[in-house]
Amino acid sequence: MNDSEIFIVGANGQLGTALRAQYPGSQFADKGELDITKADSVSGFDWSGIKYVLNAAAFTNVDGAETPEGRVASWKVNASAVANLARVCLEHDMTLVHISSDYVFDGTVQPHTEDEPFSPLSVYGQSKAAGDLVAALAPRHYILRATWVIGEGKNFVRTMLDLAGRGISPTVVGDQIGRLTFTSELVRIIDHLLTSDAEYGTYNATNSGQPASWADITRQIFALGGFPDLTVTDTTTKEYFAGKEGIAPRPLGSIMSLDKLAATGFQSRDWQDDLKEYIAAQKA
Repeated sequence: MNDSEIFIVGANGQLGTALRAQYPGSQFADKGELDITKADSVSGFDWSGIKYVLNAAAFTNVDGAETPEGRVASWKVNASAVANLARVCLEHDMTLVHISSDYVFDGTVQPHTEDEPFSPLSVYGQSKAAGDLVAALAPRHYILRATWVIGEGKNFVRTMLDLAGRGISPTVVGDQIGRLTFTSELVRIIDHLLTSDAEYGTYNATNSGQPASWADITRQIFALGGFPDLTVTDTTTKEYFAGKEGIAPRPLGSIMSLDKLAATGFQSRDWQDDLKEYIAAQKA
């Protein structure tokens, strides 16, 4: 696989940045050159020489998607744009890699397997589920379901470190359970699938390790970041958002089964190991 055969959509986001680092010779375009939400822009783009389209673009403002304008934006990016990419991958015999989410489920079944029926609770989750359905129309496709993504830019770990640096002991949700997914791990998964001739289809794609709540993860962040004296108070999702308007419902269970991915020969990294490395890099 040659880097020049790879096209990254959403190249400036958390995952896109990590993918560009992994594939420095890959191709990408700004919105002026390629607007994935417009069918004519996608069909009219020059795809010659491209064999792999890695879609790291998404509308991820979960609460924002509950607004009238956010609902439109969420469906445009997370569903319609994916349909445009799937169509062009079909026409040009390209492989589509699409990033999905645990929000396509309601969180009541644990762990989630790849063949669990969709049960999204929110507009964001509905748009992501629709994206999964249309991505599968590309004969060569990998749909990767990630949870709680951490990479470059604004994210939960950096937010908690910022609070700690200001001496704030936060109240954090303790009834949502899952695992962090570092962009470095997602990149490893993508590279493995593309280079190992793994069967096309849907794969859960998270770090491995003991599932934990956001509150428990925060405690680890504080310990690793050098803030052992700060305390973390647990609360429920319902209590945390009480009295706030425009809040999207969240799945409480986000644990993904990694058995199918492991069957391809991939060895997942423990999220706690990646968290240690990530925080060490932030402190350096």
